[in-house]
Amino acid sequence: MMNADFDILIVGGGLVGGSLALALGDSPLRIGLVEAQTDAERQASPAGLRALALSRGTTQSLKQLGVWEAVARAAMPIRHIHVSDRGHFGKTRLHASEADVDALGHVLVARMLENAIKEQVASATNLTRLCPARILGLKSGPENMFVSLKQNGESVNVAARLCVAADGGQSTVRSLLGIEQEIRDYGQTAIVTEVHTEKPADGTAYERFTPAGPLAFLPLERHKSSVVWTMSGEDAANLLQSGEQEFTASLQQAFGYWLGRITLASRPQGHPLKLIKAGSMTDQRVILIGNAMHQIHPVAGQGFNLGLRDAAVLAERIEAQVRLGGDPGDSDFLARYASARRRDLERVIRFTDGLVRVFSSDSTPLSLARNAALIVMDRIPAAKRLLCHHAMGYGTR
Repeated sequence: MMNADFDILIVGGGLVGGSLALALGDSPLRIGLVEAQTDAERQASPAGLRALALSRGTTQSLKQLGVWEAVARAAMPIRHIHVSDRGHFGKTRLHASEADVDALGHVLVARMLENAIKEQVASATNLTRLCPARILGLKSGPENMFVSLKQNGESVNVAARLCVAADGGQSTVRSLLGIEQEIRDYGQTAIVTEVHTEKPADGTAYERFTPAGPLAFLPLERHKSSVVWTMSGEDAANLLQSGEQEFTASLQQAFGYWLGRITLASRPQGHPLKLIKAGSMTDQRVILIGNAMHQIHPVAGQGFNLGLRDAAVLAERIEAQVRLGGDPGDSDFLARYASARRRDLERVIRFTDGLVRVFSSDSTPLSLARNAALIVMDRIPAAKRLLCHHAMGYGTR
């Protein structure tokens, strides 16, 4: 039997958990990072192929973590955002130049960011990786959370002042604590794929609202885009069963010819959509962050940005708490963090929920109203600045 002690034990070494570990890397705290997957398993996972829409606020946070420089050349800048409603004249166009910035955000393949974070984590002197390891049990005490896990077939007992659950939507920590989830099924499926485009995207991200649901094109390369197309589960199932030619024709009709003719670059995959929130963000000496706490609709691409803000705010507050001689697992401290993050979470949920409800309806009055709103917003500088501010992820913490 092995024993180890940490100030902070992070369960989950993905993008959010790894970012938290890096944010605490210069502190005097002893950090433990529990990872279920080996590096080889992570590299082979298809999850690493997904495209991340990074807000400007997120890229600035990644710069502070010291990882942005390693991925900046591979990241495609979003200099323009084109929002339109299929079948109507209304559209809104946002430009980085109007906000006096070089880019409103960036698009990056997840694996590149994962690798950059892993490389930085490997050099952290105050961090111990427990990999591969899986959590088996949790028991809270007056001063520590006691965690039992299995690492390379061997039992390990770990005592930590605070346990951070960053272990994703199927969180083992959340399950062991019996924290229930609030689930709202949208009855929709996100079809994710990549396409080659005849015309260059030239740094433009497209959000196209169709009768079936929102359709996003995110620039990956000059002539290649990541596609997220949301529609009813039944329609998605039928479309996914169609042949490549029929699928491409349907996608072309929904998107139009903004980028000329499109051809598939990867096999479309369907992902059922639900809004999921944990019933509680905290437990005794435990805090939930990222997808362990919340999973939101992909419209507007807010998921990872929200999770990274969880990690950034938590790291700042932990360091301040410890600097003042406080306990990072103190229940009042965790409650204050949860209260602060809940405001951001609810704001993002209201925003994404509102977009889904307004732009997934083919009601004639609602269609006319949203079309008029897009026209008005495109012509009022103050409204465009506010939308740019939101798109860049500012004013969220």
